[in-house]
Amino acid sequence: MSKGKALLILHGKQALNEEVRSAVMLKREQGWELAVRLTWEAGDAQRYVDEALDAGYTRLIAGGGDGTLRDIAEAIALKSSDASLVLLPLGTANDFARAAGVPLEPAQALDLLDVAPQAVDVGEVGGRIFLNMATGGFGSQVTANTSEDLKKVLGGAAYLFTGLSRFSELSAAYGELQGPDFHWQGDLLALGIGNGRQAGGGHVLCPEALADDGLLDISILPAPQEVVSTLKDLLAGGLGIDNMFVRARLPWVEIKVAQGLDINLDGEPLQVDTLRFTVRPKALQVHLPSDSPLLKGTTVLSRPG
Repeated sequence: MSKGKALLILHGKQALNEEVRSAVMLKREQGWELAVRLTWEAGDAQRYVDEALDAGYTRLIAGGGDGTLRDIAEAIALKSSDASLVLLPLGTANDFARAAGVPLEPAQALDLLDVAPQAVDVGEVGGRIFLNMATGGFGSQVTANTSEDLKKVLGGAAYLFTGLSRFSELSAAYGELQGPDFHWQGDLLALGIGNGRQAGGGHVLCPEALADDGLLDISILPAPQEVVSTLKDLLAGGLGIDNMFVRARLPWVEIKVAQGLDINLDGEPLQVDTLRFTVRPKALQVHLPSDSPLLKGTTVLSRPG
């Protein structure tokens, strides 16, 4: 008996991934009608989502990294579709999947097809949707400048290697952030606007973010000169810097002034005129583990305000 049909939208680089092929075959043997489409160029993911929804698919699978996940999540959310999303993490960082507790092994990840989906929030800026996080400052520069060859050799450690090698470039950017009962301005080294918790290959910027609380977590790393010096020492020593952050949880935040501040969405440079970030509560159905740390009620958190 058929369990239903699903479409896997697979990043073209994973076409010869034998683990993925075996996992797909296993789900078919278990009764799933599972089709596969490969992306080749920009816009393919959006087109495949549109075609899948028109064909009546109710479950879509994002097979790739955080960028692939963002593209597919955006396409579904913008359609306001009831179709649900399964994560098949195959990238270098897999930041959202790791934070959400999604298995990294293809067969185990596809087992989430059999788990009921949960309604989660998405963030929006300039008409673009993101499921994980928008980042700014030094961290986003590191992400954007980490080479594909280095990621192939070192995996997620490539981001740390790039960051350590670019200490001489560590500089602050000026930003002003405004939200409900919140205002901050000054020089900053890093900024995270998170629906998820981490970015850039495991850098936890929003450690208590929840994907279904109707809020975005804002994390700002201020950058007076003494902090810049201390940050270099802390990173070089492998120590945490969590207590240096300014944090808030808001339904929206606007960056009113940004000079020299690079912003990206899940590793992709953001090129929009309006830097107003808002949350769309419960806008996407995602198959996550029942004990996912990103879901309310699955962990006991001490959260401010």
